[in-house]
Amino acid sequence: MAYTDDAVKAKLSALNETQESIVTVAQWVMFHRRHADRTGAIWLQKLKEAGGSKRLNLIYLANEVAQQSKARKKDDFLIAFSPIIAEASATAYKGATSEVQQKLRRVIEVWRQRQIFEIPIQEAVEARIDDLDKSGSAGKKPLLGGSLFSSSSGPSAPTEIQPLVPLQISVSKAVASANSAAATADVEYEKLTDPSKTIPTPPVHAARLSALLKSLASAEGAVSESIKARRALLDGLEKIVGMNRTALVAEEAQHVEFSSRKGLIEVKKREVEDGIMRGLSAESSPAAPHATLTPDSKVHINGKGTPRSHDASSPQIERPHVQELTPPPVESLTPVGSPRAEARQPYSTTGSTLVHTQQSANHLHPESMPVAPLPPAVTPGSDLLSSLSMPPVRHYASSPGAENAYKRRRLEPDFSGFGAGEDAMADLDDDVAELLRAESGGY
Repeated sequence: MAYTDDAVKAKLSALNETQESIVTVAQWVMFHRRHADRTGAIWLQKLKEAGGSKRLNLIYLANEVAQQSKARKKDDFLIAFSPIIAEASATAYKGATSEVQQKLRRVIEVWRQRQIFEIPIQEAVEARIDDLDKSGSAGKKPLLGGSLFSSSSGPSAPTEIQPLVPLQISVSKAVASANSAAATADVEYEKLTDPSKTIPTPPVHAARLSALLKSLASAEGAVSESIKARRALLDGLEKIVGMNRTALVAEEAQHVEFSSRKGLIEVKKREVEDGIMRGLSAESSPAAPHATLTPDSKVHINGKGTPRSHDASSPQIERPHVQELTPPPVESLTPVGSPRAEARQPYSTTGSTLVHTQQSANHLHPESMPVAPLPPAVTPGSDLLSSLSMPPVRHYASSPGAENAYKRRRLEPDFSGFGAGEDAMADLDDDVAELLRAESGGY
């Protein structure tokens, strides 16, 4: 279908709320993006003539076209919708039901989140909606801007910046009007000053120049209003900045003062704590200082090595009682079962003695047998000499070895008649007998 005004109006009239219808019309409109300005004007006119639900469908169509243009980086329709989108949104919002208004608010919120339009255009749209909410014609609704669709129960603007709210709204409106007028004037100026286009007849050329002058004058006036509104906003901001600078100086002085006070209090707190600790240490210490007595009879106080002589005022320190180191008796060190000195018998190498010793060892229990040292080595004939030189050993009935000695005497043969009344060395050789007599002292 060729592009004509009637074709555009027919497409817009056939538009419904289904997604398929909105996408189909949006694709046809974008296909004829060379006529974006004309399509935008027809769209705005159709929106003003339509009812409440039909206006919402037209807003949906503009949303689809704008987002697709943003995604494809085709700015034809974004430029065409920028001057008229604020007016169109206010027209659709005014007099609509609360359900339709909530849907419109959702669309405007999506524009801000995805940054479909420039910030001034977006602020102008929100400002127009806020004006309608304030006037009460559309009922009480939360204001747009900042947190776009926050609930009415949320925190309001601080009192310090409340005077800036109307100034900012005026700036947004002025910027939107200036941008729309500037866009129209730029387009008309480019058409008339394009050297590639043929110059029309003088009467038509004069009429177009007159229309361009009006557009330029309108754009100039809109930009002038925007400048005035922005200067007023800057004045209000400068007042707030001045107030905050004065408050900042005062707060910095307070900060320095509180810092110095804090340092003084911290020092005082440490002093008090040190005094408390000293008092506790004094209470926990004993009444008399710890003293130790040194060998040189001097007192060292608290182990610091300071000698102090005894006087009347110093405490009297008693000498500690030392137990004497008395060695234990020999009996306590003697092993159990050791033979006594008087029970020991001289060792003999005679045959009868050895036989008696072996028989006695066989009758004794192994545990009660005393351990005796080995007999010393002897020479032949020394047993006879030792028997003659050693005094006889007497055994008493109370001694432990008396019974064993009695048994040995019974087992030994009787030599009572040996040498009785005779010379004991009569049978020996003369030289041997003489040697024995010399050793035994003449006996």
